[in-house]
Amino acid sequence: MSTEKPTIEAREAKFRIGQTVRHRVFPFRGVIYDVDPVFDNTDEWYEAIPLSMRPHKNQPFYHVYAQNDESTYEAYVSEQNLLIDDSDEPLRHPDVEREFVRDVEGCYRARRLLTH
Repeated sequence: MSTEKPTIEAREAKFRIGQTVRHRVFPFRGVIYDVDPVFDNTDEWYEAIPLSMRPHKNQPFYHVYAQNDESTYEAYVSEQNLLIDDSDEPLRHPDVEREFVRDVEGCYRARRLLTH
């Protein structure tokens, strides 16, 4: 019996670092600060998602400095659950100001290049 994990083919990411997005289902928005070409989190995290809402793993997943009406936090979100946020409202997450500069057009640009 083979213990190898099946190969998952990566897709090109639809969103980019610095882009403001919102969740398709849950009421939060934020800015993307990293992208995984395919799922790269723990099995426990994945299995904690209700089966009816569980995204497939062979799509980009995004690390997001997120906020809702009550708090700021970091989120790990599948591409299928993100939409472009075009509200033009600035984000209040403290890491957004530390890691990004907001230009006159309202776009976020990384202060420095982050590499793995």
